Amino acid sequence: MFRIAICDDERQFRKRIHDILIEYMNENDILYEIDEFESGKDFISLGINLAKYDIVFLDVNMDELDGMETAQKIRKVSNDVFIVFVTAFITCAPQGYSVGAIRYILKNNVNFPELIFECMDAISLNMNYVAQKKKFNFNEGTKIVALERLLYIESRLHKLEFLHYGGQVKKIFNIWQTR
Repeated sequence: MFRIAICDDERQFRKRIHDILIEYMNENDILYEIDEFESGKDFISLGINLAKYDIVFLDVNMDELDGMETAQKIRKVSNDVFIVFVTAFITCAPQGYSVGAIRYILKNNVNFPELIFECMDAISLNMNYVAQKKKFNFNEGTKIVALERLLYIESRLHKLEFLHYGGQVKKIFNIWQTR
């Protein structure tokens, strides 16, 4: 499971990043939790609990506590959090390396979604994260199931019902007879 924080003072960019991340997670069958914060101050107020996040998407230009200051405070708590700067300002990019940022993504880039996807691929690789999947053969065809999302398989008289977690419990397949 990926625990992600988005810290940006602009609601529309928080939502845009959130939507792109949900698309990425769903395409890759990854469980996730995404929380949003309006300021660096709000995020840092979590104290030691901010270390529960695997990834933090930070805007550089925020009131009170900017993204660079927020990143420095994150590093005082944890060196394991992946920091991704998402901003409209290229001038701060070199500073991002001083806090070990994995990416510096410009908000106005036409390839913004692709850059977020590539960033998540790089983070997955760095985390050695591999989605475990299993292939099941049914009379109606083959289905691949992400094991991380699988809650249980129920057998009912030679029929199988798969239930998985995707924000809520739901059936991912109709009941099929196995071969």
